[in-house]
Amino acid sequence: MKISIWAVWLILLPLGLWFLYQTYPPKIDGNTSDILAFLLFMSVVASMPMMINGRPVFFLQWASLSVFLIFGLFIETVLVQLALIPILLQLRLSQETRFRLPLNSSMFFLVSISSGLIYYGLGGKHAADILWYPNSLFLVILYPLIYFLLNAILIFFISQVVYQRKEKFFTLDLGWEFVTTLITYPVGIALYIMYKQIGLIALVLIGIPFISLSVILRLYHSSRTVNDYLKEIAELGHQLTQNLQVKETIAFFTNSLYKLFKLDFVFIHEVDESNALTMIARVENKRVFPSFPGVLLINEGICGNVFSTKEPAIYHQKREWLPINKGYMPMETESVLAIPLLKNEQVIGILIVGSKKKRAFVHVPLMVLQLLCSQFAVAFENAKYFEKTKEFSERCALTKLYNYCFFEQLLTSKFQELKSSQINQLVLIMLDIDYFKSINDTYGHQAGNEVLVEFAKRIKYLVGNKGIVARYGGEEFSILLTNINIQEASELAEFIRRMIEIHSFTIKQSMKSQPAKIKITASIGLASAPHDADEPLALIKHADRALYTGAKQAGRNRVARYVK
Repeated sequence: MKISIWAVWLILLPLGLWFLYQTYPPKIDGNTSDILAFLLFMSVVASMPMMINGRPVFFLQWASLSVFLIFGLFIETVLVQLALIPILLQLRLSQETRFRLPLNSSMFFLVSISSGLIYYGLGGKHAADILWYPNSLFLVILYPLIYFLLNAILIFFISQVVYQRKEKFFTLDLGWEFVTTLITYPVGIALYIMYKQIGLIALVLIGIPFISLSVILRLYHSSRTVNDYLKEIAELGHQLTQNLQVKETIAFFTNSLYKLFKLDFVFIHEVDESNALTMIARVENKRVFPSFPGVLLINEGICGNVFSTKEPAIYHQKREWLPINKGYMPMETESVLAIPLLKNEQVIGILIVGSKKKRAFVHVPLMVLQLLCSQFAVAFENAKYFEKTKEFSERCALTKLYNYCFFEQLLTSKFQELKSSQINQLVLIMLDIDYFKSINDTYGHQAGNEVLVEFAKRIKYLVGNKGIVARYGGEEFSILLTNINIQEASELAEFIRRMIEIHSFTIKQSMKSQPAKIKITASIGLASAPHDADEPLALIKHADRALYTGAKQAGRNRVARYVK
């Protein structure tokens, strides 16, 4: 298809221009400078579309209308083709989309020829005196309407055939373009009338105010766009501060980036305590992937450079960032934008966004993106602090298991689930290390702490995802199991007791000169709900009683169930 488009264009353009030159030869009559002035004006108009209602509106057609009426079809066709060059250059087309050059050129060429031939066929002439001849005025008014209709039909055809889009002919965009046509084409007619009266000065009198208005509207649109971004970011910042989990905060931030900007890739690197950068988030085409391991150092790669300079870095195509890149970057990436995540003037991380298109971030409001990054940096640090504080309040600082306070709250909530039939049974296992005091007395309290840490790791590993393990206090531990019967729980408890008994514990920080290996045992008690207890404290009391009465007093190193 792309090759065919180029082939058609290479044949159509030369033959079409030759046909026009032979059929409707241009009558320049020494007006070369005027034609060049109109070419310059049309190029400026084409490269500076007005932003109306958030849409770029190109007003090349009304300028070409004046040229058509003054100089004829051949000059108008040639100048339109030349004026298209600034528009197409602004698109920064990649190799895959470069076929749009001949496609758009052919489209304008066919519309110019077709509408001009219809105008001539109806009896219209260029340089006609439309002020004194109503029939000429009617044809001049009819010409832009024909031009608009043919242009709309051809765009619809290309959309259906070339781009395979299933769109309706009558759309909101078509209606809006029709309205702008009705508004702007009278300006082209006025330019034609004034040019016949006062010459090239008409181009100055009409062209400069029009271009000035275009610039003002573009500036207004830019400021309005920034204001809209700021409003959106203010709302996103408020929502960011409500996320108190690190993963939720990162997910919300990356989703917001995809919502606000056209991106393909998002990577977030965090600065660790050694000032190295570690990837903590990797999102490609809105899909979350595991982050890659490894670290980047200061001045190493894109991230390292941004970290050291504390300034954003933007790369418009692959050949700019590829020589300095370290670490992972999808090879289909073209444009890359890296922003430092700053809090209190300190870099806490680096955001990297990528696009498969070249120059994708030329028009991204960098100030707005930096503001969003600053809000994320604060929210991210707050979430980390909250999680750390929560961990300290819920977990034992030594063993990293849940503590007594958290365990009691968990047990209460599980009883509520039990009463509402969300779960059908609870089993509480209480464990106590036998003769723990003698370990402290013989090897020292630091050695006792080592035993507690290793004991906690083993229990947590043996229980796995079957239940919740907590340090209840001192050398006593607890395991809460849900939806398991007492027999299965007893078998698990016996398995844990046996594993503790047969595997030695290594003490490295002993009062004695050499590390020591010791054997320890544990006594275990069980109670279940609702069979043995109907409230949390009763379940704890009964499991504790089974531990001390059924296991400890019976000789230790055994498992005992609560007996009423």
